[in-house]
Amino acid sequence: MSSRFLPYGRQSIDQDDIDAVIRVLKSDFLTTGPEIDAFELALVKTTGATEAVACSNGTAALHLALAALGVGEGDVCIVPTITFMATANAVRYCGGRVVFADVDPDTGLMTRATLAEAIERVDGPVKAILPVHLAGQSCDMAALSDIAREAGAFIVEDACHALGTERRDGNVGDCRYSDAATFSFHPVKTIAAGEGGAITTNDASLADRMRRLRSHGVTRNPDDFIGDANEPWRQEFHDLGWNFRLPDMCAALARSQLSRLDQFAARRRELAAIYDKGLTRLSNQLRPSARMRGQTPCWHLYVALIDFAGLGTNRTDVMNGLREREIGTQVHYIPVHSQKIYDERGAFPGATGWYERCLSLPLYVGMKDEDVHRVIRALGDVLGLKAL
Repeated sequence: MSSRFLPYGRQSIDQDDIDAVIRVLKSDFLTTGPEIDAFELALVKTTGATEAVACSNGTAALHLALAALGVGEGDVCIVPTITFMATANAVRYCGGRVVFADVDPDTGLMTRATLAEAIERVDGPVKAILPVHLAGQSCDMAALSDIAREAGAFIVEDACHALGTERRDGNVGDCRYSDAATFSFHPVKTIAAGEGGAITTNDASLADRMRRLRSHGVTRNPDDFIGDANEPWRQEFHDLGWNFRLPDMCAALARSQLSRLDQFAARRRELAAIYDKGLTRLSNQLRPSARMRGQTPCWHLYVALIDFAGLGTNRTDVMNGLREREIGTQVHYIPVHSQKIYDERGAFPGATGWYERCLSLPLYVGMKDEDVHRVIRALGDVLGLKAL
């Protein structure tokens, strides 16, 4: 193997990150210490929201947000079928019922039309709507918010792919159109915590409830006590919560990474631009996913849309051919409604159109320009294409 393997995504760790973690290891706190408050403050400054709540991972973030908003047994929540399983599963963790929405076949995003169609299929009220910002692009939140508010539904953004993405009217995570936005800091995401997640919101009482729920539902505020507030050992459990706390060492790593978010975002955009230019020269049956207007995405994934049948091949052979050339790829995502634990019947033509063509190519900060050109050449070779 003459070339190094290019995975579809990986973390970028430097000495500052290592030093930040070492400082915590030498401190008095390994979990839920001062780094949590510092990271939450940094995330508030980054997103423009007024509150941030750190937690153990992106799935926990979704779970906490929905639970704190009161999603319970039988409550209907609308989720796009193109997403990671956690978006839908978090609804079921709370006892809610998932109704799937279709997506645009060229962006993979929930739209005004697909949300409206999903609401029409619901017999009764909708408790919450969970738009998913896919690959780094944001849904049209102004449009979705109008429909959601008319339906009387909460909005929880699954922004796990979109930290650092800017819209014409603000940042992803500022929650101007939502009740909460959730993030993941898994190693393949834009910033890494090892494992970690967070929720942003502009509702202080909602943030307080999420902080209680992330730590077993405990309160140490004497004003809230049922028992004797003068007992110095007293802590009370007023909610059924979970252990969704983020260790201080993970928060330190995430905060160090967050300080380089602008640098990470700029590099991801540079790499995506090289892909855009190179892929369009190969074939009109191979193109980048469609772009949303009025946005500057921080690309988490680079998704190519490929007419496999039209090119006389299939995705399995293409992925295997690229792997033989030391290039990793992935599919984001198998439509969730088709998974065994949901197995929902119905037509989702947009999701089908996306799923049949999508292929995520390597994209991470540590890539060189030549790495992208290498992927483009290899893809052309596997597909039997030469630059137009």
